[in-house]
Amino acid sequence: MKLSEIKKHLSTAESVNFELQNGTFVPEHFHVTEVGVVTKHFIDCGGTVRNEKVANFQLWNANDFEHRLKPAKLLNIIKLSEEKLGMEDLEIEVEYQSDTIGKYGLDFSGENFLLTTKQTDCLAKDNCGVPQHKQKLQLAELETSKSCCTPGGGCC
Repeated sequence: MKLSEIKKHLSTAESVNFELQNGTFVPEHFHVTEVGVVTKHFIDCGGTVRNEKVANFQLWNANDFEHRLKPAKLLNIIKLSEEKLGMEDLEIEVEYQSDTIGKYGLDFSGENFLLTTKQTDCLAKDNCGVPQHKQKLQLAELETSKSCCTPGGGCC
């Protein structure tokens, strides 16, 4: 989800709820402790230099059980981030504490914001020799050793 999309959803939302893919919710008393731009400048295993930039939201649970973030407040935080940081309409990545800091994508169910799983990937499969798709082989086409796989061949 891009920044423009979350702003659109927040403009009509009655509440801000974040749901994990297992169906549990981030506790209602969470805080958005950071909104920022994260830039990653790196080289992949194929030697290509890459730059990635995302809007980053960090969610945090405190002992402030009375806290409830309203849509208008989050919209104001985003607006301030756009003004002060020059934040563009970037994809959003959400940091949320599990066993360690987890990074999630963001989607919207029509009612709740969904923290979606992210996966690592090789960005240079063509240079690394990683096959794009598994080749499908017919067992009948496989060569077999006649001496081993025939009755009396001694393989069993």
